[in-house]
Amino acid sequence: MADRILIVDDDLEIRTLLTRYLTEQGLTVRAVENGTALWRLIGRETFDVLILDIMLPGDDGLSLCAKLRADGYYLPILMLTAKGQDIDRIIGIEVGADDYLSKPFNPRELYARIKSLLRRQAYSKIPGSPEMSEHLVIGGFLLDCQQRALIKDGQATALSTGEFALLHALASHPLRPQSRERLLELSRSRDSEVSDRSIDVQIRRLRKILEENPADPKLIQTVWGLGYVFVPTGEKR
Repeated sequence: MADRILIVDDDLEIRTLLTRYLTEQGLTVRAVENGTALWRLIGRETFDVLILDIMLPGDDGLSLCAKLRADGYYLPILMLTAKGQDIDRIIGIEVGADDYLSKPFNPRELYARIKSLLRRQAYSKIPGSPEMSEHLVIGGFLLDCQQRALIKDGQATALSTGEFALLHALASHPLRPQSRERLLELSRSRDSEVSDRSIDVQIRRLRKILEENPADPKLIQTVWGLGYVFVPTGEKR
Protein backbone atom coordinates (compact mmCIF):
# COMPACT_ATOMS: atom_id res chain seq x y z
CA MET A 1 0.00 0.00 0.00
CA ALA A 2 1.36 3.42 -0.96
CA ASP A 3 2.37 5.79 1.82
CA ARG A 4 -0.22 8.50 2.38
CA ILE A 5 0.79 12.16 2.40
CA LEU A 6 -1.39 15.09 3.46
CA ILE A 7 -0.45 18.57 2.21
CA VAL A 8 -1.90 21.73 3.75
CA ASP A 9 -1.10 24.84 1.73
CA ASP A 10 -3.34 27.71 0.63
CA ASP A 11 -1.49 28.11 -2.69
CA LEU A 12 -3.45 26.17 -5.33
CA GLU A 13 -0.49 26.08 -7.71
CA ILE A 14 1.76 24.50 -5.07
CA ARG A 15 -0.91 21.97 -4.10
CA THR A 16 -1.42 20.99 -7.73
CA LEU A 17 2.31 20.74 -8.47
CA LEU A 18 3.14 18.68 -5.39
CA THR A 19 0.14 16.41 -5.78
CA ARG A 20 1.12 15.58 -9.33
CA TYR A 21 4.84 15.14 -8.59
CA LEU A 22 4.48 13.05 -5.42
CA THR A 23 1.81 10.88 -7.02
CA GLU A 24 4.25 10.17 -9.85
CA GLN A 25 6.71 8.98 -7.18
CA GLY A 26 4.24 6.38 -5.99
CA LEU A 27 2.76 8.21 -3.00
CA THR A 28 -0.94 8.67 -2.26
CA VAL A 29 -1.52 12.41 -1.83
CA ARG A 30 -4.36 14.50 -0.43
CA ALA A 31 -4.04 18.29 -0.51
CA VAL A 32 -6.21 20.88 1.29
CA GLU A 33 -6.07 24.64 1.67
CA ASN A 34 -6.53 25.39 5.39
CA GLY A 35 -6.83 24.11 8.94
CA THR A 36 -10.57 23.54 8.75
CA ALA A 37 -10.11 21.14 5.85
CA LEU A 38 -7.16 19.53 7.67
CA TRP A 39 -9.23 18.67 10.74
CA ARG A 40 -12.09 17.39 8.63
CA LEU A 41 -9.80 15.07 6.66
CA ILE A 42 -7.48 13.87 9.42
CA GLY A 43 -10.46 12.91 11.54
CA ARG A 44 -11.56 10.25 9.08
CA GLU A 45 -8.39 9.21 7.22
CA THR A 46 -4.93 8.02 8.27
CA PHE A 47 -1.76 9.64 6.92
CA ASP A 48 1.93 8.79 7.18
CA VAL A 49 3.39 12.31 6.78
CA LEU A 50 1.89 15.80 7.02
CA ILE A 51 3.31 18.67 4.94
CA LEU A 52 2.19 21.86 6.67
CA ASP A 53 2.71 25.40 5.42
CA ILE A 54 3.26 27.99 8.13
CA MET A 55 1.46 30.85 6.37
CA LEU A 56 -2.17 29.76 6.26
CA PRO A 57 -5.48 31.65 6.54
CA GLY A 58 -7.14 31.20 9.91
CA ASP A 59 -4.99 29.05 12.18
CA ASP A 60 -1.42 29.18 10.92
CA GLY A 61 0.79 26.13 10.55
CA LEU A 62 2.51 26.59 13.90
CA SER A 63 -0.82 26.69 15.75
CA LEU A 64 -2.07 23.65 13.86
CA CYS A 65 1.11 21.71 14.62
CA ALA A 66 0.83 22.49 18.33
CA LYS A 67 -2.85 21.46 18.40
CA LEU A 68 -2.14 18.21 16.56
CA ARG A 69 0.53 17.23 19.07
CA ALA A 70 -1.67 18.23 22.00
CA ASP A 71 -4.45 16.03 20.60
CA GLY A 72 -2.13 13.03 20.35
CA TYR A 73 -1.37 12.90 16.62
CA TYR A 74 2.05 11.27 16.24
CA LEU A 75 2.54 11.38 12.47
CA PRO A 76 5.71 13.16 11.26
CA ILE A 77 5.17 16.81 10.39
CA LEU A 78 7.30 18.73 7.90
CA MET A 79 6.85 22.50 8.00
CA LEU A 80 7.17 24.74 4.94
CA THR A 81 8.70 28.07 5.97
CA ALA A 82 9.49 31.36 4.28
CA LYS A 83 13.09 31.58 3.10
CA GLY A 84 15.41 32.94 5.76
CA GLN A 85 12.84 32.86 8.59
CA ASP A 86 14.98 31.05 11.16
CA ILE A 87 12.61 31.98 13.98
CA ASP A 88 9.79 30.05 12.27
CA ARG A 89 12.01 26.98 12.09
CA ILE A 90 12.91 27.20 15.76
CA ILE A 91 9.30 27.70 16.86
CA GLY A 92 8.25 24.86 14.56
CA ILE A 93 10.60 22.46 16.33
CA GLU A 94 9.44 23.75 19.71
CA VAL A 95 5.79 22.96 18.93
CA GLY A 96 6.58 19.48 17.63
CA ALA A 97 7.57 19.62 13.96
CA ASP A 98 10.01 16.95 12.78
CA ASP A 99 11.60 18.75 9.84
CA TYR A 100 11.33 21.96 7.83
CA LEU A 101 11.93 23.15 4.30
CA SER A 102 12.25 26.73 3.07
CA LYS A 103 10.27 28.08 0.15
CA PRO A 104 10.97 28.12 -2.73
CA PHE A 105 12.14 24.51 -2.89
CA ASN A 106 12.73 21.76 -5.41
CA PRO A 107 10.00 19.08 -5.27
CA ARG A 108 12.75 16.46 -5.41
CA GLU A 109 14.13 17.77 -2.13
CA LEU A 110 10.69 17.62 -0.53
CA TYR A 111 10.34 14.03 -1.73
CA ALA A 112 13.75 13.18 -0.23
CA ARG A 113 12.66 14.67 3.11
CA ILE A 114 9.42 12.69 3.03
CA LYS A 115 11.30 9.45 2.35
CA SER A 116 13.65 10.23 5.23
CA LEU A 117 10.72 10.68 7.61
CA LEU A 118 9.11 7.48 6.35
CA ARG A 119 12.35 5.52 6.87
CA ARG A 120 12.60 6.75 10.45
CA GLN A 121 9.00 5.73 11.04
CA ALA A 122 9.60 2.29 9.57
CA TYR A 123 12.77 1.79 11.62
CA SER A 124 10.94 2.57 14.85
CA LYS A 125 8.55 -0.31 14.11
CA ILE A 126 11.19 -3.00 13.46
CA PRO A 127 11.22 -5.60 16.29
CA GLY A 128 14.53 -5.49 18.10
CA SER A 129 15.44 -1.96 17.03
CA PRO A 130 16.50 0.44 19.81
CA GLU A 131 13.20 2.30 19.66
CA MET A 132 11.29 -0.94 20.30
CA SER A 133 12.83 -1.54 23.73
CA GLU A 134 10.66 -1.78 26.85
CA HIS A 135 9.11 1.29 28.45
CA LEU A 136 11.60 3.65 30.04
CA VAL A 137 11.03 5.42 33.35
CA ILE A 138 12.04 9.07 33.22
CA GLY A 139 11.43 10.87 36.48
CA GLY A 140 7.71 10.68 37.13
CA PHE A 141 7.03 9.82 33.49
CA LEU A 142 6.88 6.60 31.51
CA LEU A 143 8.26 6.77 27.98
CA ASP A 144 5.96 4.56 25.90
CA CYS A 145 8.15 3.38 23.03
CA GLN A 146 5.19 2.02 21.06
CA GLN A 147 3.07 5.16 21.20
CA ARG A 148 6.09 7.49 21.23
CA ALA A 149 4.54 9.37 24.12
CA LEU A 150 5.34 10.43 27.66
CA ILE A 151 2.76 9.21 30.16
CA LYS A 152 2.16 10.57 33.65
CA ASP A 153 -0.86 9.85 35.83
CA GLY A 154 -2.57 8.22 32.87
CA GLN A 155 -2.18 11.32 30.68
CA ALA A 156 -0.10 11.06 27.51
CA THR A 157 1.96 13.88 26.04
CA ALA A 158 2.65 13.32 22.34
CA LEU A 159 6.21 13.71 21.11
CA SER A 160 7.37 14.45 17.60
CA THR A 161 9.46 11.80 15.88
CA GLY A 162 12.60 13.83 16.52
CA GLU A 163 11.78 14.52 20.17
CA PHE A 164 11.07 10.86 20.84
CA ALA A 165 14.29 9.74 19.15
CA LEU A 166 16.33 12.33 21.06
CA LEU A 167 14.83 11.48 24.45
CA HIS A 168 15.16 7.75 23.78
CA ALA A 169 18.82 8.22 22.82
CA LEU A 170 19.51 10.01 26.11
CA ALA A 171 17.42 7.76 28.38
CA SER A 172 18.88 4.60 26.84
CA HIS A 173 22.36 5.72 27.89
CA PRO A 174 21.95 7.01 31.47
CA LEU A 175 24.88 8.84 33.05
CA ARG A 176 26.77 8.74 29.74
CA PRO A 177 27.37 12.24 28.37
CA GLN A 178 26.42 12.52 24.71
CA SER A 179 27.84 15.13 22.36
CA ARG A 180 25.47 17.06 20.12
CA GLU A 181 27.05 15.35 17.12
CA ARG A 182 26.36 11.93 18.61
CA LEU A 183 22.78 12.88 19.46
CA LEU A 184 22.29 14.02 15.87
CA GLU A 185 23.46 10.59 14.68
CA LEU A 186 21.23 8.74 17.12
CA SER A 187 18.08 10.78 16.62
CA ARG A 188 18.14 11.83 12.97
CA SER A 189 18.62 10.30 9.56
CA ARG A 190 21.85 11.20 7.79
CA ASP A 191 20.00 13.05 5.02
CA SER A 192 17.95 15.28 7.32
CA GLU A 193 18.95 18.93 7.44
CA VAL A 194 19.46 19.40 11.15
CA SER A 195 21.95 21.20 13.31
CA ASP A 196 23.25 21.52 16.86
CA ARG A 197 20.76 24.35 17.27
CA SER A 198 17.88 21.98 16.49
CA ILE A 199 19.07 19.64 19.26
CA ASP A 200 19.18 22.54 21.74
CA VAL A 201 15.64 23.63 20.80
CA GLN A 202 14.27 20.11 21.27
CA ILE A 203 16.10 19.76 24.59
CA ARG A 204 14.41 22.94 25.80
CA ARG A 205 11.00 21.56 24.82
CA LEU A 206 11.67 18.22 26.53
CA ARG A 207 12.78 20.01 29.68
CA LYS A 208 9.54 22.00 29.75
CA ILE A 209 7.65 18.71 29.78
CA LEU A 210 9.87 16.69 32.13
CA GLU A 211 11.49 19.06 34.58
CA GLU A 212 9.88 20.62 37.64
CA ASN A 213 12.08 23.66 36.99
CA PRO A 214 13.27 23.78 33.36
CA ALA A 215 15.68 26.57 34.27
CA ASP A 216 17.43 24.19 36.68
CA PRO A 217 17.15 20.81 34.94
CA LYS A 218 17.95 17.66 36.86
CA LEU A 219 17.00 14.86 34.46
CA ILE A 220 18.54 16.22 31.26
CA GLN A 221 21.64 18.08 32.35
CA THR A 222 24.01 20.14 30.25
CA VAL A 223 27.59 18.97 29.89
CA TRP A 224 29.36 22.20 29.09
CA GLY A 225 31.53 22.07 26.02
CA LEU A 226 30.08 18.70 24.97
CA GLY A 227 26.31 18.19 25.00
CA TYR A 228 23.86 16.56 27.42
CA VAL A 229 23.51 13.68 29.84
CA PHE A 230 20.45 11.89 31.23
CA VAL A 231 20.57 11.52 35.02
CA PRO A 232 17.73 9.24 36.20
CA THR A 233 18.25 10.07 39.88
CA GLY A 234 18.13 13.81 39.25
CA GLU A 235 21.33 14.36 41.21
CA LYS A 236 23.50 17.21 40.06
CA ARG A 237 26.69 16.11 38.30
